[in-house]
Amino acid sequence: MLRAVLPLVLLTAAVPTLAQTNSRGVLNAAKTQVAAPVLVARYGSDPLQQGELRLPKGKGPFPVAVVIHGGCWDAKMEDWQGTAPLAEALAARGIASWNIEYRRTGDPGGGYPGTFQDVAAATDYLAVLAKTQPLDLGHVAVVGHSAGAHLALWVAARPTLHDPIAGAMTVKPVTAVAIDGPGTLAPFVGIDAEVCGAPAIVPFMGGTPAEKPAAYTLASPQDHLPLGVHQLIVVGVLDAMTAPYTQAALAAGDTVVKLAPGGADHFNIITPGTPQGKQVADFIAAQAFGDQ
Repeated sequence: MLRAVLPLVLLTAAVPTLAQTNSRGVLNAAKTQVAAPVLVARYGSDPLQQGELRLPKGKGPFPVAVVIHGGCWDAKMEDWQGTAPLAEALAARGIASWNIEYRRTGDPGGGYPGTFQDVAAATDYLAVLAKTQPLDLGHVAVVGHSAGAHLALWVAARPTLHDPIAGAMTVKPVTAVAIDGPGTLAPFVGIDAEVCGAPAIVPFMGGTPAEKPAAYTLASPQDHLPLGVHQLIVVGVLDAMTAPYTQAALAAGDTVVKLAPGGADHFNIITPGTPQGKQVADFIAAQAFGDQ
């Protein structure tokens, strides 16, 4: 397990390229084995504003996880099928999953503020789904991987924002799960190019932190601690990104439980067919809802 506290540029350089490539290939293969969801629904008028609902066996009502994929906030990278295997694994463990797509950099209306409005609206759409599906809206988690980890924490932070970007907030998660991704943005401008292969944060936000300080504050969960929800942090290779947020959340008084699977990389932790991915799915099922 790579745990050295190093500048992120060195940390990412130390990640074996072949291991990441192989792991990504295993994830891609897992995507093709995922069963069809119970339903696909649109939470908005744009074709990208949609999600897949998967239900556990039984009558319910079931706790539910909003699942948010990563991909450097960029439309050219990952899509919702990247988290479909994890969403399916959660349903197999008794947690309904709402695996969402959303507009990103490069999509019309994507980036700031559209991406944030989408993940907020997708979360609130659970209230619509619950009218016909066996969902327990008192037990909602929001789970994100990579850039989706940042968005998951942001969804959990909405009640602290006091801004229209937060949306209606008809659904309020009790748990946020951040899988190998950041809890803030501005400190990683520049470093993001090493992780994503090109600058990601400034295009996503439509400007630099100096140019748009208020937007960066609204967009960064770390600036709104304590969130007041239970938090699970999973570390793959981006400990230098996750550690500052974890430390800040604990210092602010939030409850945080951390998992760092042995042999983890950025993709095997969301591939339930690997030992690391199974450990993550089991961790979420065991820890997300402590009173279940």
